[in-house]
Amino acid sequence: MGSVSTSDRNPPVTHGPLSGLLVADFSRVLAGPFAAMMLADLGARVVKVERPGSGDDSRGYGPFLDGRSLYFARVNRGKQSVALDLKDPADLAVARSLALRADVVVENYRPGVMDRLGLGAPALLAENPRLVYCSISGFGHTGPWSQRPAYDAVVQAMSGIMTITGEQGGVPVKPGIPVADLSAGLYAFGGITSALLGRATTGRGTHLDIAMYDATVSLLEGAGLSFLATGEDPAAIGNAHFSIAPFDTFGCRDRDITICAANDGLFVTMVRALGLPRLADDPRFATNTARHAERTALKSEVEAVLRTADADHWLDVLDLAGVPCGPLSSVAEAMGSEQARVRRMVVDSGGLPGPGNPVKASGYDDPLVRPPAPALDEHGDAVRREFG
Repeated sequence: MGSVSTSDRNPPVTHGPLSGLLVADFSRVLAGPFAAMMLADLGARVVKVERPGSGDDSRGYGPFLDGRSLYFARVNRGKQSVALDLKDPADLAVARSLALRADVVVENYRPGVMDRLGLGAPALLAENPRLVYCSISGFGHTGPWSQRPAYDAVVQAMSGIMTITGEQGGVPVKPGIPVADLSAGLYAFGGITSALLGRATTGRGTHLDIAMYDATVSLLEGAGLSFLATGEDPAAIGNAHFSIAPFDTFGCRDRDITICAANDGLFVTMVRALGLPRLADDPRFATNTARHAERTALKSEVEAVLRTADADHWLDVLDLAGVPCGPLSSVAEAMGSEQARVRRMVVDSGGLPGPGNPVKASGYDDPLVRPPAPALDEHGDAVRREFG
């Protein structure tokens, strides 16, 4: 699977479980491009529609390597690029032809923009009922916030996720990754593939309405469930779990490790491995509910032992006993690990490094060398000939 020159008249040959599908990608920056990249990684042909002159905003986002944006390259690899001015009737006609012939349309404009261009879901589905049309926006196409502009940090702030992140009693903290964008992209990817499966059965497409806000709220998980159960607003509790203990980071002599003993059997195994069998009979820690209520006292007991030796020693002890545990790795340690290498989680895309595809499908290649992200309008002439 490779890049196509502007002189080629034929579409690229792709390989993967989604081979043969045509995706019209009208999205920008992260959530939409990320969803469309997942489709491209699995074999779909993705034609990215960009603004003439500047293209996707993320072409100007760092980090840069050899003058190229890794941000843009990471979520646009394997796509074709055509620059179209959607306010120009001729370019709009090409965009409409592309969208009507596509199996999937992905867009992340504010609700109403695509409708005003004649590219909205109702208009396109009326002409192509088999189309799977995926809209990604900050707050969705319904509700009082539907017209609010949004970026990842805005949605994170409004979703409640910042108030449960950080140390107990500390200030709200944004997670270190754009969780609102990425979760919306993943839900979009799952929704698209599910809709394609449904289309194969019913012959009908659908309009998917994916909100970054909905996606992030759905990830509140333990904190959200705690509120629903008690009516009380949960606060940040650091690295602890909202309902399981011990399920936390613990300090050793040289560095912290994570230990997750999520049931009574694992708890007994853990304390015996650490030389603390008395804790197995301590009524304060007899059940998970009791351990969670006394998690601070339990952590003090465990850390008193862990701080007598280095992390590697205790990781070996706990791993041998079958207790889930791991070091607190840096990004360099995680991406440079042998596990990441074997799992092909760092790949080359047009000479630029980037994260690999976590979807491993037997019978299909998982290449270490991926097709590059396109230059702006790199495939414009060929796309206009094909869809003009």
